[in-house]
Amino acid sequence: MTARVLVLVAVVVLTLALGAWWRSRQGAVRRVPGAAGSAAGGAQDAAHSGAAGAFGGGDSSAAPWRDAGVRIDGPTFVQLSSEICTACRSTARVLRGIVEDRPALRHVELDVAEHPGLVRELGVLRTPTVLVVSAGGHVVARTSGATNRRQALDALAALPAREHAAADLGGPTGVRHPDHTESPERR
Repeated sequence: MTARVLVLVAVVVLTLALGAWWRSRQGAVRRVPGAAGSAAGGAQDAAHSGAAGAFGGGDSSAAPWRDAGVRIDGPTFVQLSSEICTACRSTARVLRGIVEDRPALRHVELDVAEHPGLVRELGVLRTPTVLVVSAGGHVVARTSGATNRRQALDALAALPAREHAAADLGGPTGVRHPDHTESPERR
């Protein structure tokens, strides 16, 4: 009987530890090494982030986004979501709120079921995954799991310095884009 109690206690402790670890990872910001504005080298970028080729750094960074139907004309939150994901809806609300406050930013939400090639190339393992994409089309930061406002703003800090002013991250605001928020239905 004592052995069963010890096993039960061990399972409960392990479950609590895993739950705490999982919760700490929700929305955690990971900067992409080697991306535009980052000090690390570009070759390391694709291997580390799961974002191969042009997504992390390189000359043809607009092509993969264009192929996915995403217009990158300034700093953009690209959110990869799924239809049954509750955290995706709350993350989308947070990102829309930030975009409303910062006219030069955009938010584009893509359904992972409609973009399996992009999901594979970006190494997306769960939804929501939010990518911060620079005006040049480079992924500079990413989060996965439910993302709150503070975490999203922290991710924006990975943008190159010249885009901070354009995104109103401490500088003058730009001209409001009339369609700065897009959903799959609006594309």
